[in-house]
Amino acid sequence: QVQLVESGGGLVQPRGSLRLSCAASGSIFSINDMAWYRQAPGKQRELVALITSGGSTVYVDSVKGRFTISRDNAKNTVYLQMNSLKPEDTAVYYCNADIRRSTWSTGVVYWGQGTQVTVSS
Repeated sequence: QVQLVESGGGLVQPRGSLRLSCAASGSIFSINDMAWYRQAPGKQRELVALITSGGSTVYVDSVKGRFTISRDNAKNTVYLQMNSLKPEDTAVYYCNADIRRSTWSTGVVYWGQGTQVTVSS
């Protein structure tokens, strides 16, 4: 079994900061891409940021310069540092990881349960 557990969400004022964490646990051989998605009420889930196993990153335009994705491979953990938060960043944030469970298996995408981020004064 593999689990992704997110933490770090909450209520923050505009222009504030939050740091999300997502730890993968269980039977893990290696982790390829790790990513953060978000889903606001009435909207489709969208990719926020992605980081490859080699450390390359991709961001949606709306968060460039404000959010930073990083990972600690020794801890099987991905982070999302969110600065200069705006009300439009309010959403449930989900982490996602492409995980191989053995040397002979292909990657399978796992999702966390989601953590609420609310930006409001």
